[in-house]
Amino acid sequence: MPSQPSSQAPSRPRHSEFELIARYFTPAPPDHKAGVALGVGDDCTLLTPTPGCQLAVSVDTSVAGVHYPADAPAEAVGHRALAVSLSDLAAMGARPRWCLMALTLAEADDAWLDGFSRGFRALCDLSGTVLAGGDVTRGATAIGVTVMGEVVPSQALTRHGARPGDLVAVTGALGGGAGGLAAWQRGERDLAHPLLTRYLRPEPRLAAGEALAGLATAAIDISDGLCADLGHLLARSAVGASLDPEALPLAEGLVAELGVAGARRAALGGGDDYELLLALPAEHLDEARERLAALGLPLTVIGRFEAEPGLRGVALSGEGGWQHFHSAGAGSAGDDA
Repeated sequence: MPSQPSSQAPSRPRHSEFELIARYFTPAPPDHKAGVALGVGDDCTLLTPTPGCQLAVSVDTSVAGVHYPADAPAEAVGHRALAVSLSDLAAMGARPRWCLMALTLAEADDAWLDGFSRGFRALCDLSGTVLAGGDVTRGATAIGVTVMGEVVPSQALTRHGARPGDLVAVTGALGGGAGGLAAWQRGERDLAHPLLTRYLRPEPRLAAGEALAGLATAAIDISDGLCADLGHLLARSAVGASLDPEALPLAEGLVAELGVAGARRAALGGGDDYELLLALPAEHLDEARERLAALGLPLTVIGRFEAEPGLRGVALSGEGGWQHFHSAGAGSAGDDA
């Protein structure tokens, strides 16, 4: 959906923002059991958190042509916009409750909106997230999603608890986001392709995050790339780490798409994986694997945290991860799609 040229007066929209909200983004009447005392349609939504729980809140913005291909299927865009925000709740071990969405559109395309809202609502239903409010406006296409979840006090997984001797572990497989972007850029459009699925329809590890609460000492979701996100965790925990590149679990089809060396680079530096990166005491490894096995999800040890600052075992050139305002191209799945 191309943006309106600035030199041309915008044409009158076919729908008002209120009509779009009513048609595509207004759920059933408020469900007090879902904690929504007042939902879409007022100046604010009124929410009722579970007594005794802390509220975990995060916001992400998805921009067409930056975070996802501008010509990606609308249903996948809707799913992805919510999934990347829910992944932050997963990293905290929080249970999702509500979300708000600010949608900016170049034009009101009914077919696109139908697909987008269908993908967004489907993941809401699957994750137990209630769309409780938001905004629709006209401009360059962008989607802002704020998610809110709940966590028991003292059970939140944060970035600052890693200790020397803890294991560096990851859920699932890595490199699929970067591999999927590469497949899309070479013209692959079969949405059943495993790498395209990983890139366009990522699965936030919500159940895994809750299952690992009380076992892991720190966690972060892998959105900007393994090395970049591990760097954030190391900085917050004031520790270092050594990685074993041979131990990286590679996404299905990644070696065929990028070759062995390219697959490893994608696993280390590619963004958009949305797996969980954990600090885990060795004595909790078996229990953590059992809990995740019940969810059909593997847990792989790829290194160890150490007292000496810095990251060892990998060459960091080219694996720095996605940065929006880097002076040079970041070279990751977050780069121009």
